[in-house]
Formats: sequence, C-alpha cells, structure tokens
Amino acid sequence: MGVRLHRPQRVKDITSGWGWLGLLRLGLALSMGVYTLSYRPVPGHPPPPAVSPTALGLAALVFALGVAQLLPRLRASRAFAVAAFSVDAGAVLATLALFAFDPRRYLLALVIVIQAEGGVALGLLGGFLAWALTSAGYVAVEALSASTAGAPTYSIEVAIRIAVGLLLALGGGYLATELSGERTRRLAEREEEVRRLTEAEAKYRLLVEQIPVITYIDAIDRESSTIYISPQVQEVLGYSPEEWTEDHGLWAKLLHEGDRERVIAENTRTNATGEPFRAEYRLKARDGGVVWLRDEALLVTDEAGRPRFWQGVMVDITDRKRAEEQVAFLAYHDKLTGLPNRAMFEQLLDLALARARRFDLAVAVLFMDLDNFKLVNDSLGHAAGDEFLREMALRLSWAVRASDVVARQGGDEFLVLLADLGPKAEDGHRGAVESALAAAGRIHEALKLPFTLFETEFFITASIGVSLFPENAQDAATLLKQADAAMYRSKQRAPGESMVFATEALDPFSRLSLATRLRKAADHQDWVLHYQPIVNLVEGTVVGAEALVRWRQAHGQLLGPAEFIPLAEEMGLIASIGDWVIEELCPQWRVWADRGLDLSLSFNLSPRQLWQPDTVPKLLRQIAAAGADPSHLIVEITESTAMRDPERTQRILDELHEAGLRLAIDDFGTGYSSLDRLRNLPVDVLKIDRRFVRDVPENPDAAMMVQAIVALSRSLSMQPLAEGIERPEQWTYLVELGCVLGQGFLFSPPVPPEEFLRVTDRKRFASVSKQ
Repeated sequence: MGVRLHRPQRVKDITSGWGWLGLLRLGLALSMGVYTLSYRPVPGHPPPPAVSPTALGLAALVFALGVAQLLPRLRASRAFAVAAFSVDAGAVLATLALFAFDPRRYLLALVIVIQAEGGVALGLLGGFLAWALTSAGYVAVEALSASTAGAPTYSIEVAIRIAVGLLLALGGGYLATELSGERTRRLAEREEEVRRLTEAEAKYRLLVEQIPVITYIDAIDRESSTIYISPQVQEVLGYSPEEWTEDHGLWAKLLHEGDRERVIAENTRTNATGEPFRAEYRLKARDGGVVWLRDEALLVTDEAGRPRFWQGVMVDITDRKRAEEQVAFLAYHDKLTGLPNRAMFEQLLDLALARARRFDLAVAVLFMDLDNFKLVNDSLGHAAGDEFLREMALRLSWAVRASDVVARQGGDEFLVLLADLGPKAEDGHRGAVESALAAAGRIHEALKLPFTLFETEFFITASIGVSLFPENAQDAATLLKQADAAMYRSKQRAPGESMVFATEALDPFSRLSLATRLRKAADHQDWVLHYQPIVNLVEGTVVGAEALVRWRQAHGQLLGPAEFIPLAEEMGLIASIGDWVIEELCPQWRVWADRGLDLSLSFNLSPRQLWQPDTVPKLLRQIAAAGADPSHLIVEITESTAMRDPERTQRILDELHEAGLRLAIDDFGTGYSSLDRLRNLPVDVLKIDRRFVRDVPENPDAAMMVQAIVALSRSLSMQPLAEGIERPEQWTYLVELGCVLGQGFLFSPPVPPEEFLRVTDRKRFASVSKQ
C-alpha cells in the first residue's frame, strides 16, 4: 500500500523538467537495439563486417544518454538535452548509413523521431534548422543506399518522411515553447511556494520563540522526553533548551514533590488514552524558586492515525497563583495585621467545640476591646493607629500560647480562642476559668509596657470579656455574644479589666426570668425617680439634683440602675426608659420651680439615646410640653460615650447647648479623653468619678488626680463636681482645692421627690469650718 501511494509522485518527479526526453531517448535506444539484434540480411547482400556491434554500440550510447537525462541534477538541464540531441541525431544517421547496403533500407522511421526531438529541444527556429540538417543527412544516406545496394530511390516516400519530420519538428518546437513557459511558471510557483514556506517557518519560529509561553514537542514515552522546546524555558526555569533535550528525565526531576505523583499519573493516563493533557503544577527552577505552570498538550498522529508525538504549551501562572493565594488569605485574614479574621475564627471555634464535645474538654473565648483607642487616631493620625494595631497584634500573639488563636474582630476589637482546656482544676492543672483568666492576665501584663509611635510614648489598656463552653454556652454564636456582653460590662464597670460572663451574670434561668420581668416593667413603666442633692460645697446649700431611675419590683423592692441598666441596654429597652425619665423629670422641675426652688436637675443620656437621629428635637418637645426651663436642665454623658465617636457627639452636644441645655461629663478620669476634643466640647460641668474622691485626702495618687481634674476644669472654664463624698475630710479637702460642687451620701443618698423637699428645707448643711 505504501508503494502504490508513492508511485504517482515518483513518476511525476522523473518526468519533470527535461526528464521526459530521457524516457523518449530510452525508447529510441531500445528500438535501435531490438532492430539490430533481430536483423536478417537479404540474400545476395551480405552485411559489411562489424555492422551489428557498431549499431548496438550506437544504441547503447543513446541509451546511456537517456539514463543520464533522468538523473535529478540533469533533469532540469536544457544544455544537456541539446547536446544529447546532437548525439542522438548522429547515432540515428550513422545507423542508417551502416544499413545502407540493404536494399530494403533501414525499416525504422527514426529520422522523424529525431526531428521531433530537435524541435522540442531547440524550439521553433532551432528545430527548423535541425530538421533541415537531419533531412539533408537523410537524403545523403538514401543516395548512399541507392548506389551501394543498387536499389531505386523512392523520392515520394523520402519527401513524405521529410514533410512529416518538418511537421513534427515544428510541433515539437511549439510544444517546447509552451513547455518552457510552463516550466518557467512551475519554477516560479515552486520558488514562490518555497518563499512562502520559508516566510511561514520564520513567522512560526518568531511566534513560538517570542510569545510569553513555552512550546514543546515531547516523545510518547514514559519520561515524556523532549524533542524540541522553545527558548523561553530558560527565562522561566533557568534551564537551556539543550539541557531539556539531552536529559530526558529532567521534567520529572523538576516536578514539585507535592505535585509529582498526581502529574505523572495524569501523564501516564493520557499517553495510554491519547486524550489531551491538561494540568497545573509546580516546577523547581534552577535558582531554587518554584514556578507554577499551566501545561496543555495534544497528541499529533500521522495519516493512518498512529501517534507521532505530543505538542503542547506551558504558561507561567505564578503571578496568578500568588494572587489567588492572596485572595484566599485575605478571605480569612485581616489585611492590616495578618491575623485571622472573624470568619476564620468562627471556623476554628466550631472545630474546637467539636473536639471539646468528643473528648469532654472546655473552650474559652476572650473578646477584647482597646480602651480609648480613638485617642491614638485623633492625636497621632490614622497611620499611627494602623501601626499601633499591628504592634498590638504582635503583643497579643506573644502573650498567648502557641496553640491559641488570636484574631481581629475589626476596628480595635480582638478575639482569642483557647481550645482543648481541662473543664475543671485537678491534679495541679488549671480549670477552664483559671486558664482563661490567666490568659487575660498575660494580655494585661503585656499592655503594661509602653507603646512608642513616631517618637511618642503612651500606654493603653484593654477590657476583656470571657465566655466558656460548656459552662456558659453550647454553640459558637452564643459564646461570642456572651464574651462581647462581658467585655461591654467590663468596659462600663472596670475599664482595663477582665470579666467572665458566668461570674457577673445570674444563672441562665434567673437571667431569663429577669429579662422577662424587665420587658414587662418597660411595658408597664414600673420605674420611679430618686434625686440625689448637688451641694454648693462652700456655702453648704442645695443647688440641684441628679435624677436616678429605680425599678419597682412587684413585691415593692427597688432595684438600682446597676442591677438592670446593662441588661436593658442589651435588650434595646434603654431608649424607652430614658424617654420615661425625661417625661417624669421635666414636670417635677416645674413643680419645684412653682414652689420657689431654684434648682438645676441633671439626668443621664445613654449612648443609644444620644445617637438617635431625632434626639434633640424629641428632647426639646418633651421639655416644652412640661413647661421646663432648658437652662435649668443638665444632660450628663459618660466620658467614654463622649470619646467613642467625637465628631458625631460634638455635633449633637452643640445642638443641645444651642437649645439652652447645660452639659456635663460624668465619671471623668476613668477614660482617656483627648484634651483637644474636650476643649472643643460645649461642656459646663466635669464630674470627678467617685473612685478618685473615695481615697482623698489620704491617698497621694488619688489626691493628685483630683487636683489635676479640678485644675483642668478651671482652665477649660468648666465647673468641677465631685461624686461620692462620704466623709467630712473629703469635703474639706475638695473646698481647699477649689471644687465648688459635690454630691454624696455625706449630704444625702438618692431619695424620692417628697423626701428631697425635706433635704432642701434644711436650707444649708453644716459649713466646712464647723466640721
């Protein structure tokens, strides 16, 4: 099948150019040789000596020229064709002359064949001249034959042969002209095809060797040995194309250990099935780096469908893989600190809880909020704040165990996961509560060291809430919620400390009962207001009062705000309680004003109330409805509330101040106020927290703090007001410092309105000089 497929092409090659004249010449030589070998002389006309050998020699000469004309290098040579024609013509005329003794003449009409060959080889003009010469030679041979053999000359036959020879010579010349043009056209076409192929190869090579991919051809073997690979491989991997083609096992050697088994198995499979090879894998570069490649290859087959080789491309996708890894990292990590984010923390918490349930272990969640972190941003700028958060992430990671997880919740809030804890203390090992508090303690200790940013040294504390599994909660969401609530209470009651949810809350059933009763109390408004006198410490007179809410229980017992306000804030009830306080307080001021009492009444505004969009207009409507004078009402907000969102707070306080209300900062000294912010707030009164007043004048540190706050308030044109005065020495000390206002149990606890009148009826408390 293979030979038959290729025979047409071989014949086409042999007859191309002047090769077909070679075939004609071979036929001419065979005719001459067969005639000579089969010649039988006529009786009475014996042949001269050596006629047959000479004739066979002439035929052999023509035969040799025919073979030579078929050779590839002479096939296209016109000069050889013309020279061979001359020899052919001489050989034929010589053969005619050798057989001139035979009266039958040389029976073969070979002259006209020679004349046709002359026309083809020499063209029209040359063919005509060759016809004339060969015709003359033929006539001469005929004359020789007539004289030698004694036979008559047949002039008409000779003329016919000469005429036929002329037609064939002219036809051959015309054919030669046409064939010459065809040969020229074919030669031009071949040259054009060669040129196109050369250009295509150059373009393909340029494309293959310049595009930013590696192209290759691999053998179909176990090692996928490389037959060809483009030069880009050296730029990508550091190995030259020669190294790839010489070392058939190089590709397998460079496969990354994590990918080798998978990729070689896929290579083996596609070699067996012939399916396209597609894979993404890593190769080790010469410089030790790792390069990600996307490799795709197709199996190339021959006409019979038999596999020949693999042809493929490898694309460097390292940058894409790094981007994908970065995206995946950011999906579960905080971009600023590199710590796990809330999403990853929750996944790890779920896994820790699953292990804890299986092996009877405990899990603790620490929810941490930095105290007054906004001061860093306000004072040093956001760039410093970001750098501080990164430093904080490092400190937290150092403070906990290697097995613990530190995550960033967002803003200035962090989470810590303590997994695989023993539930109870035994055999000298800590229980879950002790382990959690110990971790919180290490964090507090780590924060005692100063931070230094932009050559500024400062300290910061953190409030931490703790929740435990299985003691407090059974699922991740509840653990996080409870830790958050414990942190919030810690920030309210003891900023910079830790608080465990279980130790500061009621048991779950009691807490649920309290929440139910609190919601009912909000529906029925089971509240009462008590008033604690505010005293002019110099004169000993009552100049105002602070309104404090109480919850009247069904059995008549009263609960103070510390017992239910945090829960009310969690339940979203604080706004309705605050509205009730204002609606109750304003009419009470009107009643006392009508009795001639010139008092200022202060009340607390919770963060939720403060940041409601209609706070100011709603408050003013309530005051106007009761006929109260805004200038005799003092709105109190805590220092932490004032600094939590300073811009928003200042805008609201400005509106309240413009409406005629006075403003006070409660519990001053427990937070970390920005003095620049405080200076710009429209505050009238700074209330010194009872924790500082409690230890004066005996404690020098407390005394120094109170003295600083009094001096600060004066410098800011504010009135200092001391809370929690319980002893005469404290009263005396505060007056000596220049603190004019105060309140505390020394004068009166918070009392109902009717009892408050009895306090004011005393006109004045005993003067300081009499204590």
